[in-house]
Amino acid sequence: MVGVNKITLSFADRFLFNNVSFIINKQERIGLVGKNGAGKSTMLKILAGVQPADSGNISTPSDFSLGYLPQDMEFEEGRTVWEEAATVFDQLARTQAKIDDINHQLVTREDYESDSYMQLLDDLTHLNEELVHLDASNMDASIEQLLLGLGFKRNDFTRQTSEFSGGWRMRIELAKILLTNANLLLLDEPTNHLDIESIQWLEDFLKTYEGAIVLISHDRAFLDNVTNRTIEISIGKVYDYKAAYTKYMQLRQERREQEIAAFNNQQKQIKDTEDFIDRFRSKATKAVQVQSRIKHLDKIERIEIDVEDTSAMRFHFPPAPRSGKVALDVKDAGKAYDSKQIFNHADISVVRGEKVAFVGKNGEGKSTMVKLIVGLENYTGSIEVGHNVSLGYYAQNQSETLDGNKTLFETIDEVATGDMRTKVRSLLGSFLFSGEDVDKKVKVLSGGERARLAFCKLLLKPINLLVLDEPTNHLDLRSKEILKDALKSYDGAMIVISHDRDFLEGLTEKVYEFKDGKVNQHIGDVYEFLRTRKVASFKEIEKGTDKPAPKAEAKPKEAQMNSQNLFELKKELKKECKSLKNSVQNAEKQIALCEGIAEKLNENLQNPSFYKDKDYDKVLKQWQDNNATLEETMGKWEVALEQLEIKTAELEKLG
Repeated sequence: MVGVNKITLSFADRFLFNNVSFIINKQERIGLVGKNGAGKSTMLKILAGVQPADSGNISTPSDFSLGYLPQDMEFEEGRTVWEEAATVFDQLARTQAKIDDINHQLVTREDYESDSYMQLLDDLTHLNEELVHLDASNMDASIEQLLLGLGFKRNDFTRQTSEFSGGWRMRIELAKILLTNANLLLLDEPTNHLDIESIQWLEDFLKTYEGAIVLISHDRAFLDNVTNRTIEISIGKVYDYKAAYTKYMQLRQERREQEIAAFNNQQKQIKDTEDFIDRFRSKATKAVQVQSRIKHLDKIERIEIDVEDTSAMRFHFPPAPRSGKVALDVKDAGKAYDSKQIFNHADISVVRGEKVAFVGKNGEGKSTMVKLIVGLENYTGSIEVGHNVSLGYYAQNQSETLDGNKTLFETIDEVATGDMRTKVRSLLGSFLFSGEDVDKKVKVLSGGERARLAFCKLLLKPINLLVLDEPTNHLDLRSKEILKDALKSYDGAMIVISHDRDFLEGLTEKVYEFKDGKVNQHIGDVYEFLRTRKVASFKEIEKGTDKPAPKAEAKPKEAQMNSQNLFELKKELKKECKSLKNSVQNAEKQIALCEGIAEKLNENLQNPSFYKDKDYDKVLKQWQDNNATLEETMGKWEVALEQLEIKTAELEKLG
């Protein structure tokens, strides 16, 4: 068990954490959530011991161990993938070396009766026990399992780590962290550089992990599949929920509604008290009552509402300058690294205003193609940018290219021109950087804040061909939606790489699939592409499988069955329809009942005097339970109504 005890940390005049406390129990899976900049990564750093707090402490058991995966890290050179992963077992190697030394001494020494010789025997026993604990026998198998699970191939094991991209090297670091079998894993955006197959494998691994886990992720499905507890950081406080992300969102909304109701009631109570004081302050006959009200007012613990809760980026891309009809024309393009052919004979066409997506497994060449298009790599074939095309590029590591020693204002001001130089602060404000934030050094920003700053920088010149490589990395869920809306309204051409199906939905009108060294075109958005490929989700694409979708069962045709079969089928459908109608009607009655109860309870909750009532907690619990019942019943009603419509349609087809 790990105890976070009254942690306080402030920057300038703002509390990042204000007297925060919580406990991490064995085998808990905790999702750490909150807006970008709320302090999620900083909390992990404090837990990991790499950043001190102003006050408070972290308490751990004496034999405690932890593994920490930050968003950004420096890599060492000179090792193969296997050698780098095996560094986790350096302790094992040191233990084995001590055992070998003792064994050598036991063979060569002859003072068998001496105390020092006896001590060697005791030391050997302890070291052998330690070796068993470190599980030397399974070292190779563990390394292999983790590297393969994270997407490496066996022939990658002997390659130098320097041959791999930053994303793949982060995978090596993740493998090292998982190999430690630490009591507590601290993972900051572990899925950022993983394809869906690897994400799925990581989910399965973490579900059965014996230690506790605290993780930060903006992947809703990942949080739901891995975590069983959610801790929200908001304006210096923490809110603890014994639930995964989706359920947490429901509970959070209920909490917000309660807070707002309590806040409004308190404000009314305060106003009434202040009005009384102002009215009777000058009357001697009311002096005692006035002083009593003043004292009461001073003692009230003011309810605070997270006014920043609804804050989000506000931006749109500048109008795209008029360009030629063809924005980009790629013909017979090929790329190889040494003897490894990434893709060949690739043809890609993007016309003015067209939005396309690049999809496929990691390593199939999506990011490589983008680098060819923006002129960062040489290639074979032809790549032509259209007439009057101004290209804007957001790389996977775009936020890492920012100068950490410059302030936010300097970062934007140095590239702003013309009238934009007078609007730097306003532009930064659109990306949630306000007040003194603009004077911060870039190096102190979180990953999400750097991503927002990089997008801000991208808006400083008119662009009519936007190239985005994993633009949602480091962005919270709300910022993803804001970005998607901005891109949907953008009137220029766009190429986007993403593994996020929800982000791509409705965003693009053409898909290029990178697979087995080829680039294939599919007309339509991502869901049209999925239907064309007859796969249910990106999981199958990422796994490289093309299992045909199960054939729809043949519809019963009157001509194909005898009258008896037809009669029995109609009878069964009528029976199902009747049952579903009853379910719908019962649900509607229950909904009406719950809504009536809710109306009465809301009247109580809106009365300021009610909060002094001894039955307050009881009624509040009744209100919460009624809301939960109402939500559940609404869900049942929707399912039953949908099923009724389906069965009714089937019955009508039979005549």
